[in-house]
Amino acid sequence: MFENLSDRLERSFKILKGEGKITEINVAETLKDVRRALLDADVNYKVAKTFTDTVKKKALGMNVLTAVKPSQLMVKIVHDELAELMGGEAAELNLNGRPSIILMSGLQGSGKTTFSGKLANMLKNKQHKNPLLVACDVYRPAAIEQLKVVGEQVGVPVYSEPENKDVVSIANNAIREAKAKSYDVVIVDTAGRLAVDEEMMNEIETLKNAINPNETLFVVDSMTGQDAVNTAKEFNDRLDFDGVVLTKLDGDTRGGAALSIRTVVTKPIKFVGTGEKMEAIDVFHPSRMADRILGMGDIVSLVERAQEQFDEEEARRLQKKIQKNKFDFNDFLGQIEQIKKMGNLKDLAAMIPGVGKAIKDVDIDDNAFKGIEAIIKSMTPKERTNPEILNQSRRMRIAKGSGTNIQEVNRLIKQFDQTRKMMKMVTGTNMAKMAGMMSKMKGMPGMPKF
Repeated sequence: MFENLSDRLERSFKILKGEGKITEINVAETLKDVRRALLDADVNYKVAKTFTDTVKKKALGMNVLTAVKPSQLMVKIVHDELAELMGGEAAELNLNGRPSIILMSGLQGSGKTTFSGKLANMLKNKQHKNPLLVACDVYRPAAIEQLKVVGEQVGVPVYSEPENKDVVSIANNAIREAKAKSYDVVIVDTAGRLAVDEEMMNEIETLKNAINPNETLFVVDSMTGQDAVNTAKEFNDRLDFDGVVLTKLDGDTRGGAALSIRTVVTKPIKFVGTGEKMEAIDVFHPSRMADRILGMGDIVSLVERAQEQFDEEEARRLQKKIQKNKFDFNDFLGQIEQIKKMGNLKDLAAMIPGVGKAIKDVDIDDNAFKGIEAIIKSMTPKERTNPEILNQSRRMRIAKGSGTNIQEVNRLIKQFDQTRKMMKMVTGTNMAKMAGMMSKMKGMPGMPKF
């Protein structure tokens, strides 16, 4: 996401490189290119113009310090204005109800059902809530079944009444069920609808008035670009929703929706969907997104994702094993599973400052670990626990069983041995964290591959 915009903005800032000071002429030339880049990214024309006018005013009103180059100052101003354009600060969910009620709205195919599951998963695992999903899409074939599948994936129950077509009745019954069984969050998944479909818009408006939700979220596919902004405005005029959810931000999207929607509907972007996995949901942080747009990475989000998978008890166990040189292939497999839970590999790598641009044309397959996993899973339990017994005949059997060759098996074992020796040399309380870092680094571009 935003790769083309990032490249265009970087080229725009080069106009100021080598300049001794900011002048109206070189700022105008730079911002003309910036405006063009924003329009190419499908940003609303009025938003792009207001944005560049604001940047120009601030740039011309600032004195450039001798230690700061004009291009660096311009990047700083553009960064701050991008963050402000997208809302400035992250917006929290209102979960003050007993139970809290969250109503999902949006077009058909925008990803409401999947996002409902992701949100339930996040509230359950990160905020220790007890959510209930409610199936109020009574029109789309198999919609109820889809929500049940999603609920099963994340371990969250689903309330449904397959024979009932009255969504207000279903939602009210679900809320009573939640109160009776102590569910503290009710997430109501609704049918997709067009803003021009008066009957359907009346239905969701009636539903909102009937259940009085704490949060009404508008879910929009970010790949629809400027159309997403127009649709959001039409829905907001009818529903007065509380926040926006942008799905499919991991796709080949130009990013115009993320940059325009806050200004047009004056409602915050609260969440973004970044992949197909149930864990692929992020709170939207405008400043971090501005970092990514300008090629600065997003190290804070990367660390947060790592911390979510970091288990202190497991870390202590690993530390003891490493100290005794007993770190084995079972432990290594566990580390791989943790990395995979963190999200899309290319997306993770792009969060590291300076790496995003370097890997933009590199195809990082999310199945990159499959070969390693196949090799390890072709080992017997005894071989995984005692790698030193892996002689030539065992290695040949493992290669055959994993669908690889003897060279790949030898390479994995050799690099595993080297990693284990390095871990043994590391001492102190951060040893287990280092173990995780080692295995994560193995999957990154430029690092030795197994």
